[in-house]
Amino acid sequence: MLDTYLVAPKTLKRLRSGPSGVFIDDFADALERNGYSAASVIRYLRAADHLGRFMLAQGRALADTGPETPEIFFRHLPTCTCPEANGGKINHHVYFGAKRFREYLIEIGVCQDNKPLIAQIREPAIVGGFRRWLQKHRGAKAPTIRLYCRDATAMLNVLGDDAGQWDPKQIRTFLLDSARSCGAGTAEKRVTSARAFLRYLGVQGLCRAGLDQAVPSLAHWRLATLPRCLSADEVDRLIAACDGDSCGRLRDRAIVLLLVRLGVRAGDLANLHISDIEWETGTLRVSGKGRYEVRLPLPQDAGEALLRYLESRPRVAGGGHVFVRNIAPFKPFISGYCVSSVVKRALKRAKVNSPAKGAHVLRHTAATEMLRHGLPLDQIGLILRHRGIDTTAYYAKVDVALLRQIAQPWPEVTK
Repeated sequence: MLDTYLVAPKTLKRLRSGPSGVFIDDFADALERNGYSAASVIRYLRAADHLGRFMLAQGRALADTGPETPEIFFRHLPTCTCPEANGGKINHHVYFGAKRFREYLIEIGVCQDNKPLIAQIREPAIVGGFRRWLQKHRGAKAPTIRLYCRDATAMLNVLGDDAGQWDPKQIRTFLLDSARSCGAGTAEKRVTSARAFLRYLGVQGLCRAGLDQAVPSLAHWRLATLPRCLSADEVDRLIAACDGDSCGRLRDRAIVLLLVRLGVRAGDLANLHISDIEWETGTLRVSGKGRYEVRLPLPQDAGEALLRYLESRPRVAGGGHVFVRNIAPFKPFISGYCVSSVVKRALKRAKVNSPAKGAHVLRHTAATEMLRHGLPLDQIGLILRHRGIDTTAYYAKVDVALLRQIAQPWPEVTK
């Protein structure tokens, strides 16, 4: 495989005879499978060879590379004296080439990625059980589990490891003190995390029953604000900003149309698989919070945009995810933040001054558009997968024309 990119016999001999030589051909093959351009493959191969020589000069083997190795290697480049390195220029290609080579070594089992092991050592056993409970019994997604477990660990660090000794006063004091050092949004999330953790402890008999009732609620006036959404003109400009035949623009157009037509969450699209698209019935199978699965009708324009993207999408090994990165390596989106980043860039291209910059503003937009077109609140709630009608009622305030019909004049201003 190395001969595909390099032809000089001297260069081929140097790369194959170096400390990284035993892996260099297979590494080139892996880079090609992941969609890297020929120029990038050559740079990364040189970086892999240089990394091997650097490790040898340090008296270490490639199996000893750790998470910090690419950064140490990059700092070494300005004063590099590695024999036959031939690639010591300081640029991001050398750094990312070394980083990608280490990832490849992890994939084939030459070295180990010890990050998960460190996390497991630092996490208390009781939090580990909470993590498994959230995943198995609550169907929580990875970001939610990560947030809840982080806050649970903070509670244990402050209140002590023996949850059986906790009392309501301690719980309230901990949360009130915590709220003083953060914003309202963070404090609200910590309250939710604490309530879930205490419920788990109560179910497991690790704390007194009903201790979750001691968690104070933050002052919050329901339905006090208007939904943040885009106007019809702004939606048209946003979709137009995704016009084009490039794979990136086709992907962005499909994402924007699915968000604004169906009101799905960013995480729904990040986790969407090709098998979830039922072309025969024209429906999309979506599984969101708490494993709540529904089938949504696939609008014509969104379906056509999705089909055009899938026809031009780079090949991805395994997984079957619909939406993937637009640059090599062509890996699936890891979370809803990737989808929100697509929306954020599209809003910037369209020069839309949005009240919010992520994908959720399009969910609000979809809900308000459904309401304006006469769809009943219960059906809107079904599409958005709301657990209660009160949540969907939040969008009723945007129908100003209907509200004017039922608004009553104030007595003191009538004549």
